[in-house]
Amino acid sequence: MTELPEKFPEYIMMYKTLTKKIEELDSETDKDKIKRYENERTKIRNMFPENFFDNSEESL
Repeated sequence: MTELPEKFPEYIMMYKTLTKKIEELDSETDKDKIKRYENERTKIRNMFPENFFDNSEESL
């Protein structure tokens, strides 16, 4: 298995928070903020093994 980042619990919480914020925002009103959140979420996703968040997103 690929190693997890050193502070992986914090990154998981950040990932979940960003995902919820993206879902809450209306895509018509604040596209720039959504894009920033998505970029941050992608950075976090790339720190973890492939498909790590695929199953956990269902529980968000």
